[in-house]
Amino acid sequence: MNKQEEHTEKKKGVKALHRLLRISLACVMSIMLASGCSLNHGGNNASGQTGANGQHDATGQEGTAGGNGEPNSSANQGGNTTSPPEGTSNGDGGSGQDTGPDGSNPGGTNATADDPVLKQLNQLTTEEKIGQLVLVGMDGTATSAETRELVQKYYVGGFIFYKNNIDSTKQALSLFNGLKKDNRDNPVPLWMSVDEEGGRVSRMPDEFVDIPTNLAIGRKNSTKLSHGIGQIFGRELAGFGLNMDFAPVLDVNSNPDNPVIGDRSFGNDAERVARLGKATMEGIREEHVVPVVKHFPGHGDTSVDSHIGLPVVNHDLARLRKLELVPFQAAVKDQADVVMIAHLLMPKLDPDHPASFSKAVITDLLRNELGFKGVVISDDMTMGAIDKNYSIGKASVGAILAGGNIILIGHDYAKEKEAIQALTDAVKNGTISEEVLNDRVYAVLKLKAAYGITDEPAKGPDVDRINKDARSLLTQYGLK
Repeated sequence: MNKQEEHTEKKKGVKALHRLLRISLACVMSIMLASGCSLNHGGNNASGQTGANGQHDATGQEGTAGGNGEPNSSANQGGNTTSPPEGTSNGDGGSGQDTGPDGSNPGGTNATADDPVLKQLNQLTTEEKIGQLVLVGMDGTATSAETRELVQKYYVGGFIFYKNNIDSTKQALSLFNGLKKDNRDNPVPLWMSVDEEGGRVSRMPDEFVDIPTNLAIGRKNSTKLSHGIGQIFGRELAGFGLNMDFAPVLDVNSNPDNPVIGDRSFGNDAERVARLGKATMEGIREEHVVPVVKHFPGHGDTSVDSHIGLPVVNHDLARLRKLELVPFQAAVKDQADVVMIAHLLMPKLDPDHPASFSKAVITDLLRNELGFKGVVISDDMTMGAIDKNYSIGKASVGAILAGGNIILIGHDYAKEKEAIQALTDAVKNGTISEEVLNDRVYAVLKLKAAYGITDEPAKGPDVDRINKDARSLLTQYGLK
């Protein structure tokens, strides 16, 4: 055997060991969850709900919240009613109130040597750790040389899919399973994610029933309806083997000129947005799909679309606490797993950095003041708010240093590689310390383990059953 053959055999052996460790970790975590062992060390997933009155409808007339608008029948409609994974946000690996000045909390406050997630982290190479900091988009409707390189060379943590990636149920299932197959020799399974909010932001194939906008749902003012909608989203995604939904939207639609939020919001009453958003979040995660609440610290009062330019929000903390932060505070109390940070410039909090890479916003406000200890992900770094004003490398490194865990890069293969290279350089030159790198990645691995994320192929959703249940739910509330 020559040296090249020997190297190849060693590499195969390492990959086989990685796969064995991954299977073992999944088994350990499953046993822990099945036996009721919480990864949370603190509290239940559900919390009491706050009432809301005075929501204005589309005509500007004041509505009532009397009776919560509930019909007498159940909103579940045959969906999975199992409990969500416990302890996915207030766990040992988050960067919460005990963070240091750089937002790090390596290994978590209670991590021990026999922690299976810590063991997994310690088995990863530096390149594999850096890959977990990145979630990327792709071109086309099938796997390609580019997607294989992203998986097998750069070890990306996962993918986000848009409408242009999804033509039909059959095609989408083939794409998703193909990406997982390409990742089979890597030590960490992939995030497989979409924006499935309902209304105008939906990525599901046309075979599925259309879900109304959050604004239409908000007018019904029903937590049962919102919870049922969340379950429908979760069932659709889980059927495809998708495991993360960038929903619900927790922005309070306080500016009628807002070009980007509008009917994506549950309305202009912060308490109602909080209540219905929490219910949707709970419905999604009951189907074992990770919900991502967005867009912190609140994108509702902007007149600029952050897909095009950088919005400026001139509110101080006192105003934010009264309105924009109310839904996010409620979600954090209800054990939110992931928070997406908006691309907003908020001069009264940080005049120099957009929220998406501002320590004042991510660490000081979200983590320390609100007490969030879960995973923080940026909004898409290829949006105009960032792309027109900053290099993607600077923004990506800045987001990690500010307390973030995952950089979302939804478009452009070259920019995805540029961001990964910038993160790699920052780790090599010490800008991102090993302590910070391990802290950020630990939280990601912990969340994947808590939800039992795997690269097992999916069989596909039961479209007819899901559609039947969706129509029944919507009909109960006069939405179909």
